[in-house]
Amino acid sequence: MHKIPLYAYYFPNWHVDGRNEKWHGKNWTEWEAVKCARPRFEGHEQPNVPLWGYEDEADPLVMEKKIAAAKEYGVDGFIFDAYCFDDGPYRARCLDEGFLGAKNNADLQFAVMWCNHDSIYAHPAPRFMQPPVLKSGKVSEEDFVRITDGFIRDYFSRPNYIRAAGKILFIIYNIVRLCRDWGSAERVRAALTGLRERIRAAGLGETMLGCHVPDVIGAFGDRKSANDFLRYVGIDEGVRYWWPTRHCDDARFEEYALKVDYSVYVDRGLDRFRADREFFDIPVNIDVCCGLDNSPRTIQSETYENLECYPWGPVVVGRNVGDFRRALTETKKIVQSADYRGHFITINSWNEWTEGNYLEPDTKYGYGFLQAIRDVFGKGGDK
Repeated sequence: MHKIPLYAYYFPNWHVDGRNEKWHGKNWTEWEAVKCARPRFEGHEQPNVPLWGYEDEADPLVMEKKIAAAKEYGVDGFIFDAYCFDDGPYRARCLDEGFLGAKNNADLQFAVMWCNHDSIYAHPAPRFMQPPVLKSGKVSEEDFVRITDGFIRDYFSRPNYIRAAGKILFIIYNIVRLCRDWGSAERVRAALTGLRERIRAAGLGETMLGCHVPDVIGAFGDRKSANDFLRYVGIDEGVRYWWPTRHCDDARFEEYALKVDYSVYVDRGLDRFRADREFFDIPVNIDVCCGLDNSPRTIQSETYENLECYPWGPVVVGRNVGDFRRALTETKKIVQSADYRGHFITINSWNEWTEGNYLEPDTKYGYGFLQAIRDVFGKGGDK
């Protein structure tokens, strides 16, 4: 059985960024939202406190510690959320200065997932209105070429950039949005074909193009239309960033519940992968979630409810290492089965503290979630 690599999504908003300073004030980082979080109902586990402190991820010394921990506990690489708008990058210093500046960065693989969605005001978001859009994620076809040329130059060409089945891995978060922004699937197909050609011209070989599959399900619904679309535009495989918290048959999973128990969340997440595997013709890579709690991104003085409006949604409670280990154990069985067509496992996530899904050690669980990975999959390189 060949080794299936395990990658953790990395959310980069824990360093000073010029756009954030414009929107939130001098020297602001998302750690401020973590610090302000408080319990909003009985059984709500807030605040979450990082064991390493509120560190600056753009500092190479800080990133060296993260890389060493990831390698030690069996995480093979980071998939960085990458934000590039029509007028330039956002939240980029984490990868460009922190990770790539770390002396040990070659110890870990990395890739980027281009998050082509809007940036909204969710630090904190009010309950009485949709969070305002701070910056539209819409880009032109010319912008797409500029953005991906930068990825080719700065990231894809590096020896530790992730390859899936020997091909450069590039994930577009919302492929459906590109069709909406550009007016047709034909234009998206042409852009992705051009991207493949530019990667070949750079001497980097072939490309494995991925996308976030929930957006495709939401746009098309029926299996044939979704798969016809993905085949036409040229998407090779699918990923998920988190597990669903609604629209399911499990009687324990109330449609508009405020709280969802983590053990139920694990069951539903594994079931969702099995459903994705049957729904899509392309391979779908299995994802494992550490939890879900967006409440730190809401105004803390207001009553918290599930309003079905991000970030006011269900909170996963009872997060625990035992059920996470159970999810990993079942995932290992799935990826070792003959019918697993994915190329890797993703964990959501390394550090999205304000969404309640993080592997980094905290003051409650210590290194427990990382230890669970090592218990199930072995130390990095030993899976």
